[in-house]
Amino acid sequence: MAEKLKITLVKSTIGAVPKNKKTVAALGLRKIGKTVEMPDNPCVRGMIRNVRHLVKVEEI
Repeated sequence: MAEKLKITLVKSTIGAVPKNKKTVAALGLRKIGKTVEMPDNPCVRGMIRNVRHLVKVEEI
């Protein structure tokens, strides 16, 4: 596994389920195109799995 993950919001959360909106916000993403670096651990992987249709993930 990689040490960090680069997560980018690529789709709007306007029509998303409220749970998905909160998950995206918890990842630190607010605007489309915003990128954050998070540690690669099971907790973050689970959050990404819930919103995989809204984000793009790269291992760094």
